[in-house]
Amino acid sequence: MSWSREDVARRGAAELREGQYVNLGIGLPTLVANYVPAGMNVCLQSENGILGVGPYPTEAEVDADLINAGKETVTVLDGASFFDSAMSFAMVRGGHIDLALLGAMQVSRSGDLANWMIPGKAVKGMGGAMDLVAGAKRVVVMMEHVAKDGSPKILERCTLPLTGRAVVDRVITDLCVLDVQENGLVLVELAPGVTVEQVRSVTEPELVVVEGLEGAEAAEAAEATS
Repeated sequence: MSWSREDVARRGAAELREGQYVNLGIGLPTLVANYVPAGMNVCLQSENGILGVGPYPTEAEVDADLINAGKETVTVLDGASFFDSAMSFAMVRGGHIDLALLGAMQVSRSGDLANWMIPGKAVKGMGGAMDLVAGAKRVVVMMEHVAKDGSPKILERCTLPLTGRAVVDRVITDLCVLDVQENGLVLVELAPGVTVEQVRSVTEPELVVVEGLEGAEAAEAAEATS
């Protein structure tokens, strides 16, 4: 078993804190807008120039003029504002973003991030991730744990061009949650039905398992077989 894309988005939404300004990266992170906890006051930013992004629109709410950085139609909340890219990136580079939730192609043991290009493939531009990882106060990656061919995406060293070095604080995948710490990658949470060994088998670096996690896993397995 593993988390679905919607489950990962819900888990990403659990990273939000009251009063934060949060950037949602293209792809999986944009789904987080649908799962902001009820009553929580957070301000979602899209770097193409929106502050106050809401959840995805219903068919009746679609407005072709309201799009996020991934060219998807969105809604906006009461009090939302619109501005140009210069203002948007001044906000990012000025350290005004509390949390950036970003997708990734690869993350290394030390928190290096590669998420903007694959050599030899067409790329329309580098996007805003390089600015976000430099300017945001906290960076959380949301991604599938392995590539389509089954190869690890969490590596000792990234093999793709880097977006930033030692910039990732936490990684949320369809299998688990990992924290980037001085002693390496720390496994802090498992998706339901996923084991520590399953995560280790598809992760290149050695993992440090948070105290109590393996014990809880063993208890769940014993309960399931009783």
